[in-house]
Amino acid sequence: MSEVRIAVEQRTEFGKGAARRTRRAGKIPAVLYGHGSDPKHLSLPSVEFARAIRENGHNAVLTLDVTGGDSELALTKTITTHPIKNYIEHVDLLLVKRGEKVTVSVPVVLTGDAGPGSLVSQETTEVEIEAEALNIPEQLELSIAGAEVGTQLHASDIQLPSGSTLQSDPETLIVNVTEAAAAMAEEPAAGEAEGETAEA
Repeated sequence: MSEVRIAVEQRTEFGKGAARRTRRAGKIPAVLYGHGSDPKHLSLPSVEFARAIRENGHNAVLTLDVTGGDSELALTKTITTHPIKNYIEHVDLLLVKRGEKVTVSVPVVLTGDAGPGSLVSQETTEVEIEAEALNIPEQLELSIAGAEVGTQLHASDIQLPSGSTLQSDPETLIVNVTEAAAAMAEEPAAGEAEGETAEA
């Protein structure tokens, strides 16, 4: 994951009205906290921040060039989006230092194809790992190539990058491989059961 540099401004106005004015100006209200320091209220440039997230994922590490202040290294911790209009409403940033390890949730992506006649269910889509702040993987890959019916893969089966350690329960079920024909046969049976209940 590459490091991204963004110019940001400190906010002196707070509250919903101030946040709306910040967004109308093409910026995103944000708060930077961590390491026991007082929270800093910032405004991020919307376009640059959205590009950083798109290219580096939600765990993007940003170098914040604060107007009138020092540069800060920050991990994107929480992004709040509008439930209907889908624009970014607010961002929480965690102050980090070079070499520091952080705990983050990373998406799990399946690769390869399971064996014939199988149905693959991904039960868990992300796991928590501890990694160095500047070496957080964008995603973790788990191969299901040739997996046979009855195969179950857990968090412990994911190969982590060097320097990263698993924080989720190793027994967390990630993938369950079942028989496709059996799974399809269960659906009509369930529908018939529902029909019988409705008639009763």
